[in-house]
Amino acid sequence: MKGYVIVDGIKTAINDAKNLLEVIRSAGIELPTFCYHSELSTFGACRMCIVEDDRGRIMTSCSTIPYDGMVVYTNTPRLRKYRRNILELLLANHDRDCTTCIKSSRCKLQELALTMGVRDVRFENITEKKPVDRSSPSIVRDPNKCIMCGECVRMCEEVQGVGAICIANRGASIEVVAAYGKPLAESNCVNCGQCRSVCPTGALTIKNDNKDVWDAINDPKKRVIVQIAPAVRVAIGEEFGEAPGTEVMGRLVAALRKMGVDEVYDTTIGADLTVTEETAEFIARVREGKNIPLFTSCCPGWMQFVKTKYPELLPNVSTCRSPMEMFGVVIKEYFKDADKEEDRQTVNVAIMPCTAKKAEAALPEFTTDAGRDVDFVLTTQELCMMIKESGIQFAELSEEAADMPFGLGSGAGVIFGVTGGVTESVIRQVSNAHSKETLRDIAFTPVRGMNGIRELSLEFEGQTLRVAIVNGLKNADMLIKKLKSGEVSYDFIEVMACTGGCIGGAGQPLPQTSEVREARAKGLYGADSVAQIKRSEENPTIETLYNGLLKGKEHILHVPGRH
Repeated sequence: MKGYVIVDGIKTAINDAKNLLEVIRSAGIELPTFCYHSELSTFGACRMCIVEDDRGRIMTSCSTIPYDGMVVYTNTPRLRKYRRNILELLLANHDRDCTTCIKSSRCKLQELALTMGVRDVRFENITEKKPVDRSSPSIVRDPNKCIMCGECVRMCEEVQGVGAICIANRGASIEVVAAYGKPLAESNCVNCGQCRSVCPTGALTIKNDNKDVWDAINDPKKRVIVQIAPAVRVAIGEEFGEAPGTEVMGRLVAALRKMGVDEVYDTTIGADLTVTEETAEFIARVREGKNIPLFTSCCPGWMQFVKTKYPELLPNVSTCRSPMEMFGVVIKEYFKDADKEEDRQTVNVAIMPCTAKKAEAALPEFTTDAGRDVDFVLTTQELCMMIKESGIQFAELSEEAADMPFGLGSGAGVIFGVTGGVTESVIRQVSNAHSKETLRDIAFTPVRGMNGIRELSLEFEGQTLRVAIVNGLKNADMLIKKLKSGEVSYDFIEVMACTGGCIGGAGQPLPQTSEVREARAKGLYGADSVAQIKRSEENPTIETLYNGLLKGKEHILHVPGRH
């Protein structure tokens, strides 16, 4: 849209702004918001972004369409008074135990109260305290800290298409609840945690397992093994002053050793195993013409979604474990004899960008009489807390290499952390791509990018195979409906629950903007570009595993009972 808006006396071009708030922000004025998120629909509930026009009318800038010649003021006495009143009313109904809240110093409500000069709350809190919902293996929901911004509800519905939570009741009784007011664990929640990534307060937080991991580290009878997912290395540095996408794997290994961990490994080994197994499964299905398309199985949020909403598609889902679970069972198998000889217990800790991995690790199919294959899952955020608690100066650490024999992964394994990475890794293997030119050609197909649904074709044994890459569960839902109606057909479909793939997992540092996700993706592709091993099957550790530890036991890399 052409034209301009006069913002506080200064002409500001409208350009392509979709609302008045964007115009005002382009003028260098950061209006406060709770309920506005650029990737979600406009809600207009919090009223913090109100402005006043030249006729004295008050309006919410997030829901107002700008027009040429419009005159608005952002900082009048009326506006300042209204914003302070809104904040005071929110605080009056809020659990203000800020010193012990996990969001303390990062809470939007706390930040704006300080910015707006709200020092006293005149209103009495007459709200009855509600129980905290800890039923989910991944997310803790504290309704006493909810400010009814609605961002979690819109994220769950608009981006993920799950609709596990909604806004119920009206007036003073309004609240965010799971269906029928049941605990979150009894809803259709897929544990993706994206609701948590947009919550401005401590109403939705990650279930914390740090204490149990510290106890294991400090127990001499336990051997603590840590595996680190690819997407963690390009995000965790953000918590320590690094730019998004900065590769800090070496310093991360050093930090874990300082914390007392016995062995540090790279989950790219698990990704390489997944590529090898999934590629073989894909080729076998194509040749047999059976259970096509093949859906990937490495994303636990997607797996929970398909189990609950489309169980009839389960025969089309790969039987492969996720990289975390593949590597988990390998680690337990590797240390089994040593544990008996040394009278120790191996504790397998996975550092993941994903909250749904906590739920995955607890599934019965990944648990035996000896316990879980992966004992604990810590998100990137939880590990940050442990590093800070240890007093480790992350920026000053010297880089260290991961431990052998599981410290060497391929570039194909590294890019598993970004949408399209699984597909690209499989294509490298299916097409037998060895030359730099062929690998470069693959990278320039639609396999890379951040679009919600991408398509490409692959030549294999004289036939053209159709491939789809999806990120975001609502996109997956739309694609499945087209698939069922016969509108589209594919041979291979990669699905990642989170926008951008694992780099945008809900366990990653905030904020989760499109620019941040793109920077993290660039970091993973950069790590792949300098990797000496490009294809999973060329990783010598994989060959050693198949000829040794896994010989005759390859079935343990697949989910028991899944056909």
